[in-house]
Amino acid sequence: MKEFEGMSNEALALLYVGGNNKAFDELLERTQSKLYAYIMFVVRNEDLANDIFQETFVKVITKLHEGRYTDSGQFSFWLMRIAHNAIMDWYRAQKSDRIVDLADDNDLSNLSGSEVQDSFRECELVNEQVMADVRRMMEELPATQREVVYMRFYQQLSFKEIAQLTGVSINTALGRMRYALMNLRKMAKEHQIELALEY
Repeated sequence: MKEFEGMSNEALALLYVGGNNKAFDELLERTQSKLYAYIMFVVRNEDLANDIFQETFVKVITKLHEGRYTDSGQFSFWLMRIAHNAIMDWYRAQKSDRIVDLADDNDLSNLSGSEVQDSFRECELVNEQVMADVRRMMEELPATQREVVYMRFYQQLSFKEIAQLTGVSINTALGRMRYALMNLRKMAKEHQIELALEY
């Protein structure tokens, strides 16, 4: 809408709190495709993605009306955090034991600096030639691991940003990536797919 041209998402959110419903329509228009793509990538189910997308915006509206949003210049970050929490709530309710997952109390803080460095090197970009295979195998990963891989490789977020977005320590984010890579390698071996990681 032309009347909101040049306005930030944060300003639109505050306008909506002030009673301007058109500001919310504009906010939804600006953010929905990126948010839905993120949710869909993590959950891999259209009906579930739609449910979580709607739940996210219900929570956004509720939090806005409760005054639980302040203009910090990071509305999109705040929105993704709410979506992340909604996804994790659903997965906690559906916990699957099919594949190795990182324990909640394992944040890799017991590793030495060189071991963490080695883990970080494992997290370099996956060679473009194998991205299609990796995407298919990612569907089998637990949601927490799939989410970190998506944020790192597809959204180009740093581990610090991933940690902030998902509400975990940097070591936990690194640990999830490490377990995701271990699981991807295991699946690649089982399906005889060659993975070329850049170290």
